[in-house]
Amino acid sequence: MDDVRLQHGAFCWNELMTTDVASAKQFYGALFGWTTEDDSNTGVDYTLIKVGGEQAGGIMALPPDCAGMPPCWGVYVTVNDVDATAGQVEALGGKLLRPPMDIPEVGRFCVLQDPQGAALWAIQLLKSC
Repeated sequence: MDDVRLQHGAFCWNELMTTDVASAKQFYGALFGWTTEDDSNTGVDYTLIKVGGEQAGGIMALPPDCAGMPPCWGVYVTVNDVDATAGQVEALGGKLLRPPMDIPEVGRFCVLQDPQGAALWAIQLLKSC
């Protein structure tokens, strides 16, 4: 693999889930010079974050099943097999916050919490980040 982001254990994507997508786009655009592009190919209103014309992350509204959760950044780590990764979490002292589920045309992911309480997203990609 030429792209290190596709290798097992590599950080590959960053995603903001927020209550106000428009304000987030304005804030981060002004702060970091990010450009954005709307992308609803997966059936979800989604905004791609671009740096130098290259995709670097995304922004989306907090989904209904996350009601009451504060806005947060999700950090994705590439894994070869998300189901196997999810199966190891509790044995290693962590907690599975969201079991593996599919993201159409993207891959399969889960959300885990390490023994110290930090959350992280693991993703098995169908294609490049």
